Amino acid sequence: MFKKITALFLLAIVFLTSGFGCKVQDQTTAAALKPITITYWRVFDGPDAFDEIIRNYKALHPFVNIVYRKLRYEEYETELLNALAEDRGPDIFSVHNTWVMKYQSKIAPMPESTTIAYMVTKGTIKKEVVPEVRTTRSLSLKEIKDNFVDVVGKDVVLDDGKVYGLPLSVDTLAMFYNKDLLNNAGISETPKYWNRDFLQAVKKLTKQDPKRGLIQSGIAMGGSSNIERYSDILAVLMMQNGATMIDENRRVSFQMVPEFAKETNYNPGLEALRFYTDFANPTKESYTWNGELNNSLEMFIGGNLAIMFGYSYHIPLIKAGAPKLNFSVAKFPQIEGTPPTNINFANYWIETVSKKSIYTNEAWDFLQFMTKEEQAKIYLEKTKKPTALRSLVANQKLDDEIGVFADQVLTAKSWYRGKNVMAAEDAVKEMLDAALISTSEKLQKIINTAAAKIQQTIN
Repeated sequence: MFKKITALFLLAIVFLTSGFGCKVQDQTTAAALKPITITYWRVFDGPDAFDEIIRNYKALHPFVNIVYRKLRYEEYETELLNALAEDRGPDIFSVHNTWVMKYQSKIAPMPESTTIAYMVTKGTIKKEVVPEVRTTRSLSLKEIKDNFVDVVGKDVVLDDGKVYGLPLSVDTLAMFYNKDLLNNAGISETPKYWNRDFLQAVKKLTKQDPKRGLIQSGIAMGGSSNIERYSDILAVLMMQNGATMIDENRRVSFQMVPEFAKETNYNPGLEALRFYTDFANPTKESYTWNGELNNSLEMFIGGNLAIMFGYSYHIPLIKAGAPKLNFSVAKFPQIEGTPPTNINFANYWIETVSKKSIYTNEAWDFLQFMTKEEQAKIYLEKTKKPTALRSLVANQKLDDEIGVFADQVLTAKSWYRGKNVMAAEDAVKEMLDAALISTSEKLQKIINTAAAKIQQTIN
């Protein structure tokens, strides 16, 4: 009886490891080798930013064809939403870091693993390239937190614990300054802190004419629509001052009091709003801006604005508009204190995969390949953007052009503005405009109104 069972067992092994088993494996490999085309939509960067990365991926997976399309920012979101609704959307697309929750229902979260065929070289004497199907574990939550700068994990990992995208870069808000204007005012160094020295520097850099009013502004602060990224400037001021923009229960207030001030009447959001708007208040010593001036970027390019705040993407715009302008970039000012605490502001795009894609497995495999250090370096070098990866920060800090922005990514923060970011922007604009024509006693009511409007987009 024992011999009969043993014989049957050996026969089963022969059957499973013979042609029948190989045929199943061949069918699996054949399916994995079926040619596919993945479409990728993005803004700002042209195909040349991704050509080399796509070639590198195709060398490993020649059956995967990736078609990249750049869209204009003005048309991007409308075209994307229409395409997704009509089932003609891309497999991979970009969303701004403030849009992730808005697009959550349209995104396929990162799978636990991806399975894809590789072309590998086998053999010792007679080498041959053969396909090999491999299953690779996706990035863990710990790896995302360890590999990327802190703001990334907070933006791409949502409440369900799933990952909804990965970035190629993270930009930060920095100080652009006109060196000639600072030299002429006798200012040898840019202000590092929001203190008396900062206010005195702005005063020295501001020039007024009795008839024409402001003819040179010290800094673009205090207003709204004619200041580049005014809402970001105000937000980081509030954060630095101790305000919690939105709490764990997604309640917006701009004024959550920090622990050190719970027993006082100190209101960090209100104080930051007052500090910001004072620069556009003619009755204040720091007055340097008003709504009649041109856009801050135009003013800076024109040489009659000493300091503006912007991102690395502003550098080529300034160089194109004023090739001979003597300008440089410094870190965003901080609140002076002991111990010093740096808080900066992040602004970036996240690459993600459409839930409607029939190639979510391959799309996520490419996305993870693209955002690894070796491939991300190619993208960053071609686009001159600051890194999202911690491992590249030290090297990028030495770069003459983007070093300042990269130096700030480790302390950069962002905040969720609801599912209608434009409505949130409008609420901040209305808050600033109202604050400029109201008394100090009404500032609290103005803040509460803005918070309630943004809360509506979150609810």
